Amino acid sequence: MITRIRSMMVRAGIVLVGVFALVGVAGCKRPAQQATTLKASAAGTALVESSGGHQLGVTGTALKDPLVVQVNDDQGTAVPGALVEFHGPFGVTFDPAAMLTDTSGQATTAVTLGTIAGRYQLSAVTPGKSKAVTIEIVEMALGYQQRVGSILNEKHCSRCHDPESSAERVSNFNNLEVKPHAFAEGDTLNKMSDADLTAIIQHGGPALNRSALMPPYGSTLSASDVRALISYIRAVADPPYQSAGTVYARK
Repeated sequence: MITRIRSMMVRAGIVLVGVFALVGVAGCKRPAQQATTLKASAAGTALVESSGGHQLGVTGTALKDPLVVQVNDDQGTAVPGALVEFHGPFGVTFDPAAMLTDTSGQATTAVTLGTIAGRYQLSAVTPGKSKAVTIEIVEMALGYQQRVGSILNEKHCSRCHDPESSAERVSNFNNLEVKPHAFAEGDTLNKMSDADLTAIIQHGGPALNRSALMPPYGSTLSASDVRALISYIRAVADPPYQSAGTVYARK
């Protein structure tokens, strides 16, 4: 009997050890990534964005174009072999996150956005000769509703509201006597309420004494389509749109 009890206690002890081991693994975070071991052969004094900033992407996916930055010296000459590191908020990943500039002084990384819709402020850093040099890059992650609005924009709106032509679309902007506002024109569109934008989209420009060249889309777009389009307009506004909400006074 005593032998049996001891055997049960041993088995229970093994189970408890296993449980504590699992708790330890679940409760411990992985150690922070070690500092880069890349050895720079040169250093610059300036860092500039070459391409890849201000892109629109979908939450949780990689941006279409890579982010490219360039390290220069005091004379504006590209610096090969300089260290560049990329940083971003939680959920954003870079591939790679650190590298040495190539023969053209550039560092290129693929950016995958986080799972939360909104503006992501990224940064690129190079140690420099005497102090670190940093530049900020903004990318935009669209949520589901904003993505639907983006598709509707391409289908119904961008031909007139976007002055730039693309391989898929020829802009009609320059043919219009009254120029439409680009959806990114936050200085103008941010001052308009959602109700104002809804009225113009559904009933055309004359609904708010605007240009009659803006046709009504009330019979083309559903109410949810209009909300999605407005959500997209708010997302791409520059300067950023600040929604009216509860304001708390400071003590």
